[in-house]
Amino acid sequence: MTIKRGALLVLEGCDRAGKSTQVQKLVTELTARGISAEVRRFPDRTTEVGKMIDKYLSHAVELPAETVHLLFSSNRWENCTEMKKAILSGTTLIVDRYAGSGAAYTAATTGKDLSWCKEPDRGLPKPDLVALLEVSEDVQASRAGWGSERFERIELQQKISSNLHQLMDESWVTVNGNDDIDKVHAKLLTLALSTIETVKNKPLGELYNSKPL
Repeated sequence: MTIKRGALLVLEGCDRAGKSTQVQKLVTELTARGISAEVRRFPDRTTEVGKMIDKYLSHAVELPAETVHLLFSSNRWENCTEMKKAILSGTTLIVDRYAGSGAAYTAATTGKDLSWCKEPDRGLPKPDLVALLEVSEDVQASRAGWGSERFERIELQQKISSNLHQLMDESWVTVNGNDDIDKVHAKLLTLALSTIETVKNKPLGELYNSKPL
């Protein structure tokens, strides 16, 4: 019997948009429904590259912006083989940030063109769905932990939000992150279940390329 593949579902958005909460709720609900699902988060701070990123984000070290961008991309690449293996074996991955954040944040902090920022991620597994959680500045700033990390400044977050919208393609949808947590979850669950069913017999795509992996 041919194994039906899992889906690659990504939640994107600015800081404190509620992504981590919704990622965990999705995996819990899918698992309860008998669907194999796992969480992935980027940056993955448990890897060697991820540990370097963590030091940068917590202000422990200073690095050139271009170096940081390549570190974030490398962090995704070092997880690439394992991610593909999981998806092709039937597990759906719910990912907290992915290449979209990488490009959007670097473009916002350096002024570099989005096309330059996208290039290091070309060839990674392409998400089947990217849900962009949109949240107001007031709600964003009111959430626990706001301002504790390097990029959590309103002016910068506005640029990041604009860049994320410019990155949208047919696989992206917007979701109102200001809504009640359970209402946001219900919307995301509907999208997830539909996407999982739609792609189960389709090849996994390649990011920023038209050919499948």
